[in-house]
Amino acid sequence: MTDLHLWLRHEVRSTERRTPIVPSDARRLVENGVTLTVEESPQRIFPVEEYEAAGCRVALADSWVSAPADAVILGLKELPDEPAELTHRHIYFGHAYKQQPGAEDLLRRFAAGGGALLDLEYLVDDSGRRLAAFGFWAGYLGAALAVLQHRGKLVAPLTPTSKEELDELLRPAAGDEEFTALVTGALGRSGRGARLAFLTAGVEATPWDLAETRDLDRAALLAHDVLVNAVLATTPVPPFLREEDLDDPARRLRTLCDVTVDVGSPLNVLPIYDRTTEWTDPVRRLRKEPRLDLIAIDNLPSLLPRESSTDFSSALLPQLLEFETGGPWGRCLDRFHQACRELGFPEGQFPND
Repeated sequence: MTDLHLWLRHEVRSTERRTPIVPSDARRLVENGVTLTVEESPQRIFPVEEYEAAGCRVALADSWVSAPADAVILGLKELPDEPAELTHRHIYFGHAYKQQPGAEDLLRRFAAGGGALLDLEYLVDDSGRRLAAFGFWAGYLGAALAVLQHRGKLVAPLTPTSKEELDELLRPAAGDEEFTALVTGALGRSGRGARLAFLTAGVEATPWDLAETRDLDRAALLAHDVLVNAVLATTPVPPFLREEDLDDPARRLRTLCDVTVDVGSPLNVLPIYDRTTEWTDPVRRLRKEPRLDLIAIDNLPSLLPRESSTDFSSALLPQLLEFETGGPWGRCLDRFHQACRELGFPEGQFPND
């Protein structure tokens, strides 16, 4: 393909080590006629020199604001607060279509500048299945951190590692007490990752999916020691946990990791907390007696940046090679326009479509 200019931006979040395109796949794009500009980034797991060796152009960090108008800005997590008007097409996880805090302000910036959000969460095939996702590694890390916290082995602040090093920490050791674990959303990408991490830790988790959560048995949920939630709700459902459940004297649940982290959204199935936890302070105690610890980190895969980036990039590459010619990107754009209409932004304000 030709005439596509991708601009891989530096991530403003200091704990974001991942990249949507790794150097080997960047080479494939360049070989297929794509112009790929890569911003310098001190925290990206792959140094910019590897992209340069793959034939990419190099730019200063945060210089995307002055990129050519036809450049498509590629990233993963949130944009900086400025500029107030976004004039480019952006590909990243925008978290703007479920009434999340700040979503309206973000979409207003796109409407004001004439840009567009092609949200990676909505890059889906004809059946609605996501084409590129970090879900497996989010689930794996969510369960891993829950295991380490439950065993009293989680060390803060968290730092990026490799799967080999993480698995060494997970494997059961003499003196580790047995515990029960539950994974909700067990059949999805995140759920499969969580179950594998539990197996690495010597625990066979109870798997719940649609059949078990449709008519939820909260007493059975509370009877597990550890819960990892990997349910990505698309319509409102009754909450899995309520405030009164946390005070149930029969509660055995001691450690909870919410991989989905839909905090602030009406689709949140765990509306028992109001803010995420961070790498510097990964655990929040929701109840002191009996204790209940919460882990709710919204960029878990960045703790395994090389593995998660490589998997994601391999899935995203074919979609980028078909950019603007296939249906998935059109669906992304349609979803963006739908969200803008729902907020009352006038049609015709998006000249860069």
